[in-house]
Amino acid sequence: CTTRRKQPNWNYSDKELQPNTEPVCKENGQCNVVFTNMEEKRQRYLADIFTTCVDTRWRYLLLLFCASFLVSWLFFGIIFYSVSLGDGLAVAGLYGPTSGHTSGEQTQRLPCILHVRGFVGALLFSMETQTTIGYGWRCVTEECPVTVITVVIQSIVGCIIDSFMIGTIMAKMARPKKRNQTLLFSKNAVIALRDGKLCLMWRVGNLRKSHIVEAHVRAQLIRSYVTAEGEFIPLEQMDLNVGYDEGTDRLFLVSPLVIIHEIDKDSPLYTLSRADLETDDFEIVVILEGMVEATAMTTQFRSSYLAREVFWGYRFEPMHFFLSKSGQFTLDNLHVVHGFQWALYLQYFPANSANLHICETACFVKSFPVNLEKNLFM
Repeated sequence: CTTRRKQPNWNYSDKELQPNTEPVCKENGQCNVVFTNMEEKRQRYLADIFTTCVDTRWRYLLLLFCASFLVSWLFFGIIFYSVSLGDGLAVAGLYGPTSGHTSGEQTQRLPCILHVRGFVGALLFSMETQTTIGYGWRCVTEECPVTVITVVIQSIVGCIIDSFMIGTIMAKMARPKKRNQTLLFSKNAVIALRDGKLCLMWRVGNLRKSHIVEAHVRAQLIRSYVTAEGEFIPLEQMDLNVGYDEGTDRLFLVSPLVIIHEIDKDSPLYTLSRADLETDDFEIVVILEGMVEATAMTTQFRSSYLAREVFWGYRFEPMHFFLSKSGQFTLDNLHVVHGFQWALYLQYFPANSANLHICETACFVKSFPVNLEKNLFM
């Protein structure tokens, strides 16, 4: 396979058109698009705080996880410490768990919080209350309704924080995003004849034993376009038919498969020639969607091919299966990682082909096999 090449795409602005050397969709599926000058961006992201937290990086999410608990403990610790200061630290924790203590004829009032003699004690009491540790040494009394109400509020706030943070982490861990690590597209696409028809082809494979349920594939061509009225469209998207009408876009991904787009008169690639692959600036985005068998969650895997990453006159090496002694079909990984080879036949079109430009360039494909010994998926 060749190394990743960059297409001379265009970014449109009011003043000028500037060349862009980065693809719209990277090989790992990330879209290379950043939104700027967005009004009320912070308010919009905070309005959907759960999705914002799930989409954030792990380091920031763990930092938010720790900070949310620390801030709540400190906040209520300060409140309890203020209550203790107002109640008088000198008498805190000196008497038993009754409503009062009689010394002679004078009745001593119990403190609001027993055994809290400073800020550290108030902070520990706040942590014990919110986490329900229940050491039993520090506790509130019935003397101060404010303290009782504060304990109730902190218990509710603690439940909300626990539910939100644990739910966010579980949702982030359960996302099928990592499932994409075992779904692989070929590093390059090829254009060759298949059953006498010129086709754009790429290969997709699943490395896990668990299947992708209801797997289906689609592809889009992204290129700049100027309308008849002179309007410049920097990223026009056109669908590439991969067998939607016939149902061949639905995949049973038990082994690596080759996805085929027939280049006919209805195809956006109909006027494409071999020479155009060296100069054109289009990008083909391929998308695989389906449900993860273990979780029934929908996953989407994306990749893209620039014009120079499409090889003319090549085809993929066939998969080699072997029947093991246990009766299982074994896929030879050696043939999986060896990418593609020259077509073994002359590529041509019928004499009445309407696309003479493609016909003329297709007839000069080499006719002898050359194994490139390249890694298809890595």
